[in-house]
Amino acid sequence: MRTKEEYIQGLKKMKRNVYFNGALVDRTEDIMMDCLNTMGTTFEEARRPENRDLMTAVSHLTGETINRFTHIHQNQEDLHKKQDMTRMLCRKVGGCIQRCMGIDATNAVYNVSYEADRSNRGATQYHENFKKWLARFQTEDLVGCAAQTDVKGDRMLRPAEQPDPDSYVRILERRSDGIVVSGCKLHISEASVADEVLVIPTRALRPEDRDYAVAFAIPGDWDGLKQVLTVHNLRPREHFKRGFTQGATDSYMIFDNCFIPWERVFLAGEYQHGGILALLFALFHRHSYSGCKPAIGDLLLGSAALAAEVNNIHKTPQVKEKLAEIIMTTELGYAAGYTASSLGKPEVFIPGVGVVAYGPGSYIPNSIYCNVGRCLSGEAVYKEAEILCDISGGVTATFPYENDFVNPETKELLLKYTKRNPKMPVEDQAQFWRYLGDELCSSFGGIVKVGNYHGGGSPVMEQIAITSQYDIEGRKKLVRYIAGMSGGDREALDKAK
Repeated sequence: MRTKEEYIQGLKKMKRNVYFNGALVDRTEDIMMDCLNTMGTTFEEARRPENRDLMTAVSHLTGETINRFTHIHQNQEDLHKKQDMTRMLCRKVGGCIQRCMGIDATNAVYNVSYEADRSNRGATQYHENFKKWLARFQTEDLVGCAAQTDVKGDRMLRPAEQPDPDSYVRILERRSDGIVVSGCKLHISEASVADEVLVIPTRALRPEDRDYAVAFAIPGDWDGLKQVLTVHNLRPREHFKRGFTQGATDSYMIFDNCFIPWERVFLAGEYQHGGILALLFALFHRHSYSGCKPAIGDLLLGSAALAAEVNNIHKTPQVKEKLAEIIMTTELGYAAGYTASSLGKPEVFIPGVGVVAYGPGSYIPNSIYCNVGRCLSGEAVYKEAEILCDISGGVTATFPYENDFVNPETKELLLKYTKRNPKMPVEDQAQFWRYLGDELCSSFGGIVKVGNYHGGGSPVMEQIAITSQYDIEGRKKLVRYIAGMSGGDREALDKAK
């Protein structure tokens, strides 16, 4: 497994194809370091002896010990550990750990490539291609990102109906040695600091959309790929440093007549499997959310409790009521993810078909509980921010700049008027308001909230998944029997789960 330093050195060797604010930039420039330190935590923590069981696994392909972020889930315990690993790491960096897109995409493609080959009766070698790619991904401890979301153009039209056919990434040309693709993926988290980019479909597809049923993996600096970058950093501090300063990036990934050799192609026209791959990645990613969102809930709870303590209102009943609300949301989200792990099987829900055995035997979390946990947590994002705002008051929005706390003309006066709780050092009170201002009032804090709401799929998508997969008709039959109505089914009592 690599060290953080080896990971960063690898990025330095990549060709420049990342554009930021009008300039072509290196992946390891100063503006990227907060993001790299966040991602680097996944390498540092994996090397700690106390984290070995949680953060490493044995590859089913090579038998080597690997970073769990490159692992294919072999059983329910692997699903549990991925969730707990995510929660642990997100606590350490104060938010998203950024590497879950790679593990979620690899697990999705691993299963779909197998099923596509099976449907093609041996005419394709997608799964063998992917296993060869995966073995290197694991052995070299690479960082992967998932390029799923397309520009989508006119939202009322399907891919093949778009006036601009590049509104979704598509196969432009099929050649004997590979394919040529064109289009753009956007909002792609940490693509700028990923070794490999996994490109997958974003929606269900029809026969006429087959050119959009494409999945492949390429290095982040591949010829024909341009990345236009947004960097999300907190305002730098000179005097009063944070304990950990997180950062993040996302990219518009433009595939400009980009050639992909067949050995890196895992789906090319199998439209039936394109939609399943989109759903399966979303499912794995929502399962990851049941680790990261509880960690964010832990931080929110600590922030709300400290805000109450700084304001010296921590013993009031209304504060305890608000803390209980955060706790319930946090632990319900975790419990749903844990149940999804416990019920994980080598099977998947296919719309119009139902739950079927799927893939070569790796484990997939239960869809209902993944979606329930993600939906509950996602819908709570702004309510939790409201709780923080309510308890803290307006000081988070108007707290003076740090240089005013070192200016001898204002320092002591500001400390005097910052003090609220006589039992807490005033310097700690000031440092807390700086932290909470970052979380509630900065551009970074606003971006994080949008990401927490939409990441892994907006709540409406989870609601659609839940209602389309849940046995609502069985529940109706159960109530019909209990109520003595026609059409009741006594067996529904035994079948209901």
